[in-house]
Amino acid sequence: MSWILLAAAAQLILAVVALVDKFIVSDERALPKPFVYAFYTCLISGAWILVYVVGLIPLPWHFSSIPSFSNVEKPTLEIVALAFLAAYTFFLALVSMFNALKQADASDVVPVVGAVSALASFGLGYFFLGTQLSHNFIWGIVLLSLGTFLVSRLRFPLKVAALSIHAGLFFALHYVSIKGLFLMTTFDNGFFWSRVAFMLFALSLLLVPIYYEKIVVHTKAAGKSAGPLILLNKIIAGVATILVLKATDLGDVAVVQALGGLQFVFILILGLLFSHWFPQSLKSEGHGKAIILQRVLFVSIIALGFLVLFE
Repeated sequence: MSWILLAAAAQLILAVVALVDKFIVSDERALPKPFVYAFYTCLISGAWILVYVVGLIPLPWHFSSIPSFSNVEKPTLEIVALAFLAAYTFFLALVSMFNALKQADASDVVPVVGAVSALASFGLGYFFLGTQLSHNFIWGIVLLSLGTFLVSRLRFPLKVAALSIHAGLFFALHYVSIKGLFLMTTFDNGFFWSRVAFMLFALSLLLVPIYYEKIVVHTKAAGKSAGPLILLNKIIAGVATILVLKATDLGDVAVVQALGGLQFVFILILGLLFSHWFPQSLKSEGHGKAIILQRVLFVSIIALGFLVLFE
């Protein structure tokens, strides 16, 4: 069950990343367009292919977990198709999630994205990967759906709820595609070609005139401090992504996605502990006891749903 620890550690890192994402997409001086931020996120995610270079460096210690070029093979058509499907669905999920984060708190958006992604991963995994469902699946769905409804309907507008649900669905498609890729080939080979697909997909957006203009214009308009902040945040996110993908390779994709519920718990804890030092764009709309209790209740319902799901 070491893959569960990998997934849990990844969610702690991703909680920090989500808060920085919220700051970046909310600050017009940083990077005003979620589409542009999603483009750079995809591009930098693809750049993690450079981790294979580490495998070429003679080190005094042996790290079997470091991806190696020696394990990379010529891809089949199926591997190429799944790799590009993973890249496409990841980009669409990011655009929707960043748009939602621009309009609502991370502690409100992330629970919905995580719950929808977990449920959709169950369904897709059952039909396409042969995933066996828990006996308590129905009760888990009821609790997750109730918690998701309470968070999305009572805490932010319908438009933001729709964006969050859309993001969750496409994150599920992304991770099921990745799991299918790992079932078809080795982790090193699948990770390599998925990163190639990420970079090629991101660069292909520049071939579309309207996208090219949008990316160039808003990149020039971004604040000087945006570049280093985005790069650092995406490097940290890349570490978390590798942990999630390794957990997905070793374990069940639906369980890994369900462990995403830890992310919004971590966000809630970070918010309670460090909100005094947060910039204005990261601060919640309210800090009263009623709002805090409301969030704890909603998160508890969703968390209970996850527990029932895997009991």
